[in-house]
Amino acid sequence: QVQLVESGGGLVQPGGSLRLSCAASGMIFRVYGMGWYRQAPGKERESVATISSGWSTNYADSVKGRFTISRDNAKNTVYLQMNSLKPEDTAVYYCNTNVGGTNYWGQGTQVTVST
Repeated sequence: QVQLVESGGGLVQPGGSLRLSCAASGMIFRVYGMGWYRQAPGKERESVATISSGWSTNYADSVKGRFTISRDNAKNTVYLQMNSLKPEDTAVYYCNTNVGGTNYWGQGTQVTVST
């Protein structure tokens, strides 16, 4: 059974940084793409960044130049480095992958950007 466990969220001031981690198990991590999504209160879940098995990356326009997605296949972990955080980045952040046509999600980690 695929499991995704996020960590690293918290409260940070505007302009600050956080690094999210997502540890995967129950899958051959290196062959699958991974993604980070977020959902703010009252809004739909949106894609933030994705990374393919071949290390190709894509970012939402709202985070380009501030966020960086990366992966460590030896640790079965995907990361999201978030810099220059803004209040509008406040959301629950979820890790995602699709294995065999099934979407898997982590439990989410809260990121709050506020003074």
